[in-house]
Amino acid sequence: MELTTVWFALIAVLWIGYFVLEGFDFGVGMLLPVLARDDTERRVMINTIGPVWDGNEVWLLVAGGATFAAFPEWYATLFSGFYLPLLLILVAIIVRGVAFEYRAKRDDATWRARWDLAIIIGSTVPAVLWGVAFGNIVRGVPIDADLEYVGGFFNLLNPYALLGGVTTALLFLTHGAMFLALKTDGPIRHRARALAVRLGVGAASAAVAFLGWTQLDTGSASSAIAFVLAAAALLAGVAAAAAGREGWGFLGTFVAIGLAVAGLFLALFPAVMPTSLATGTTLTTTNAAATAYTLKIMTVVALVFTPVVLAYQGWTYWVFRKRISAHHIPVTALPAPAGS
Repeated sequence: MELTTVWFALIAVLWIGYFVLEGFDFGVGMLLPVLARDDTERRVMINTIGPVWDGNEVWLLVAGGATFAAFPEWYATLFSGFYLPLLLILVAIIVRGVAFEYRAKRDDATWRARWDLAIIIGSTVPAVLWGVAFGNIVRGVPIDADLEYVGGFFNLLNPYALLGGVTTALLFLTHGAMFLALKTDGPIRHRARALAVRLGVGAASAAVAFLGWTQLDTGSASSAIAFVLAAAALLAGVAAAAAGREGWGFLGTFVAIGLAVAGLFLALFPAVMPTSLATGTTLTTTNAAATAYTLKIMTVVALVFTPVVLAYQGWTYWVFRKRISAHHIPVTALPAPAGS
């Protein structure tokens, strides 16, 4: 197997890891105003992802870095053509990260409410725009013969890509609700489980429409298998949640998102960014790749460090595996009245 194909597969794995892990982070953030009834419950929800959200974002950084090194033409065309949506995603992720850190800095309801809003927006924007971006990557965008993106921002807002944004948002909401049902106890657990079932029905409908459209447009036999298995995993997860099996429910959404992303990459291969122009040039794993020597060096580095990163992140999830509930949240000490 050629190294260009190996690195295409590795980049696909990195994106799968990012979406299945950061996906439930985004879902929890978006569900903050829906499931929490007071500040204590909001703190419970945030604490479920507190130890892991920043580690989950590492998958995005590595995916971007790997794309830059292995397929520089792909990286250059992608970031020039998708500059505005990618900038919005980056700003949203930064604001969201700051909100997690600063929310508890002051014991003030207005202060916390503003940072909660930042978490909600910072989770919603990437959840939608990642779907829009991947929809455009798979569908094809205006790339000329010089491998330059020649479209505008509104070229990206087509019906297929917008459906992709709706699909990722609904999948992440369902995934987040499943995660909360698995990681919490008490009222939040029961509300999250019931909501996961309702959201799962909507996510399944959107996913079938989006993945079916993808298959009819650019799909292959391998992508069709991945899409069918993804739909089955999602439905099985929803059924498990309805039966009170939160662990199996979360596994179902986890596998469904992973297989859906894998199917998109299978539908894309061997292209990395198809052109929608008759006179344009499609970027492929061949004409967008770095030199063979660069790919060899990267392969050695990946073989050495990838197991270390996976072991560390697995250990983190194991340490913080237990459920949390409202009684685990310490009461915030209020400032003493003046003159006391």
